[in-house]
Amino acid sequence: MMNPDERVLALVQSEMDYMSDRMTAMLEQPGNPMGVEMLRLDNAIAYFSRSMPWPLFNHVKGRLSPDDVEKVISFYEERDRQPELQIAPSLYEADTLKLLAKRGFYQSGFHVSMYKDSFKESDARLPDDKIEVRELSDDEWSTYGDIHCLGTGLSITGRDHVADNNRLLHDRPGWHYRLGLVDGRAASVGVMFVMNGMASFTFAATLPEERAKGLHTAILRDRLLLARQLGCRLVVAQCAYGSASHRNMERVGMRIGMTRSTWSKL
Repeated sequence: MMNPDERVLALVQSEMDYMSDRMTAMLEQPGNPMGVEMLRLDNAIAYFSRSMPWPLFNHVKGRLSPDDVEKVISFYEERDRQPELQIAPSLYEADTLKLLAKRGFYQSGFHVSMYKDSFKESDARLPDDKIEVRELSDDEWSTYGDIHCLGTGLSITGRDHVADNNRLLHDRPGWHYRLGLVDGRAASVGVMFVMNGMASFTFAATLPEERAKGLHTAILRDRLLLARQLGCRLVVAQCAYGSASHRNMERVGMRIGMTRSTWSKL
């Protein structure tokens, strides 16, 4: 069992691992069409995409020192982009936070990192025999794009872009895409990345009309079982505090590992 400090470091590292692999997959495409760049510091990474301006692809993970702050600010200013900083409070010194505030950053939100480091057979029990969870097949990327967009409130016009962006990862080592079906209908998706004995639940979504049927819990249990089969010692996921996702994660035995704060530029 990890002590709390070790656990926070592991949670942050798991997020850096999956995000770095995701961005590397895009960077390696011929001509780097998404304009991906990464600034690697001693204990942090700044991510940037020219064609995708959203915080998901333009943020900093890890621990910044006071000396790192100006490097990060310059990196994004040179690219005309406002970054988001994802901060694990216990890893940061007051001097760094004061400097960020002085340079116009403020705490704009919170996110919860959940974890599980012990597994049992009941973790994999599906909530309903009408639900099936299996690996997404190569001919189901349009289905994935539909569920991803509709389940997160994105415009369905972005379906092909979302599908293509995730198809890049499907055959990379460590990535697993799961499809949840209810009464044979594709209704939910979940993604997991495994590296160095840690499994990150990087994404999940359910069609609005299929919610409250146990699909999210089923996708969680399925990935827990897969992580166990792959020999993972730690499972990590993120959610909004008090959300339905948070409650479902607690139902399958996950616990709060840390509350991560989000810092944005004024």
